[in-house]
Amino acid sequence: MCTDCGCSIRGIDDHEHNHEHHHDHNHDNKNKSLVFNNPHLNDAKTVEVIKKILDKNDHEAIHNRNHLDSYGILGINLMSSPGAGKTALLETLAELGKFKFGVIEGDLETNRDADRLKAKGIDAIQIQTGSACHLDAMMVHNGLHKLDLNNIDVCFVENVGNLVCPASYDVGTHLNIVLVSIPEGEDKIAKYPVMFRKADLILFTKTDLLPYFKYDIQKEKEMARSLKPNVDILEINTNDKASIEKLVDWIMFKKKMRG
Repeated sequence: MCTDCGCSIRGIDDHEHNHEHHHDHNHDNKNKSLVFNNPHLNDAKTVEVIKKILDKNDHEAIHNRNHLDSYGILGINLMSSPGAGKTALLETLAELGKFKFGVIEGDLETNRDADRLKAKGIDAIQIQTGSACHLDAMMVHNGLHKLDLNNIDVCFVENVGNLVCPASYDVGTHLNIVLVSIPEGEDKIAKYPVMFRKADLILFTKTDLLPYFKYDIQKEKEMARSLKPNVDILEINTNDKASIEKLVDWIMFKKKMRG
């Protein structure tokens, strides 16, 4: 996968069993956790390379934020696992027409999501990342120069569907919104805490499906606030325009706060 965030470094999933294998494990305790440390990520040279990449990215992210500020645009990074409803949410926001926005759309392949957004009249730029599992600040920088920034109030960055790598990269937006959908199951927040600690707003999506899934949404909210006590939380589904209006109000309040 990605060549610059560390997830491509050899680990437990692709090892060749060229290590000593001791059979003194305790097989009686079914609940015992096994933690595998990737030795490459403890290597000083590897750490230094990753640090340089992130430092360069962060410098570019500051430039992106300053660029958005110069146009009075609020930048919002949308992150989630695949299928949580990012594109559908943007389509619904366009239908409401409460503010003008553009989208920098990230996917490994195809222009399908950007084409969906353009069909709704949204100025959308598709970025195909190839093997990269996240957008970075330079990709977003290139996208910004292709959007008509004079004609939008908000710029959404729809990140690659992934609950891991995008959390490590500041793409130069002002806010992070993380979506988690009801069909995903009630363990995503606990399993991917780094992502949810990055969130300014958590959106529980597809809440109209709650009657059909075993999902304790109050417990999940408590888990989210145990990770980040001040995080904002909204429940939405695209069939309930009133729930989307609450998101619109949140976005417009944040934009007003930035001046």
